[in-house]
Amino acid sequence: MTDVISREVLLVSYPNGLPNADNFAIAQTKLEPLQDGQVLVHNLYMSVDPYMRGRMSDRKSYVPPFELGKPLNGGAVGEVLESRAKEFNQGDIVTSNFGWREYFIAAPKELHLVSQEVQPFSVYLGALGMTGMTAWVGLNLVNVKADDVVCISGAAGAVGSVAGQLAKLRGCRTIGSAGSMEKVKFLREECGFDIAFDYKAAPILEQLNREVPDGIDVYFDNVGGEMLEAALSVLKVHGRIIACGGISGYNQEKQPGPSNLFNMITKRLTMKGLIVSDWLAHQQEFEQEVGKYFRDGKLKNKETVVVGIDQAVSAFIGLFEGKNVGKMVVKLD
Repeated sequence: MTDVISREVLLVSYPNGLPNADNFAIAQTKLEPLQDGQVLVHNLYMSVDPYMRGRMSDRKSYVPPFELGKPLNGGAVGEVLESRAKEFNQGDIVTSNFGWREYFIAAPKELHLVSQEVQPFSVYLGALGMTGMTAWVGLNLVNVKADDVVCISGAAGAVGSVAGQLAKLRGCRTIGSAGSMEKVKFLREECGFDIAFDYKAAPILEQLNREVPDGIDVYFDNVGGEMLEAALSVLKVHGRIIACGGISGYNQEKQPGPSNLFNMITKRLTMKGLIVSDWLAHQQEFEQEVGKYFRDGKLKNKETVVVGIDQAVSAFIGLFEGKNVGKMVVKLD
């Protein structure tokens, strides 16, 4: 194949607070000739996710920080353009962690083959990707079962919208919080939530006490902050918390803790943290169960799509400004 020039997004400085365009740059790189045992992939879609903000600092975390002056990485789905590895053929569709770039060369072990029967391919970054698997794992983590009352924060986002739908399929009563009436409507009409409310419309605890006066069994936390504090007040005795994310504090140097944490003791609550990469051994089980829901039309994959790698940074920043409904993906030219 002739020389391949790939545009890539680099991190050039660590953000202070909310990231801005000056923290990033787009560079061009010429890929090396393909060697035996390697695969050349053209990315079709890439993912931007809130967790990436945690890697944009030099603080110690569960994953190493992004390196300054180097391309970012993250979930992507692409097409094999050329393969010199027996595991893949030209035209195969694969997922990888080589997002934030248009083309890349990888070893077979760094790629995951997916079915071309499922369309659009971006679903492998959403409901059938790591965000969907995060929702599925979270529900399994605390054994969510029929008749549980499940409250989900950030419910109109990529993880929350799938978690709510999967909880409904288990026979749960679902409550979701979101940041606009448009998103509330989406949760009620498209995702089937029993109750949805705009957390900006009135104090969160006031709304929860009104909507679920008898309390909740499970709180799926994607937000932290005020929402977590309110959930600690309305959880029933022996309630369970899925600690998945805390987007409300990702751009703060210090994240304040809830003032009512003592409820963990008085209500005998259980709180479990979740990192989806710990569950990759269960990926096939997830794909079989949740993939069937999607193919049968029982699970919807909502997306907010922006076009072009030059729009990837604004799409990422938009996550913290509430600009996405469902999964935010970037379609690459």
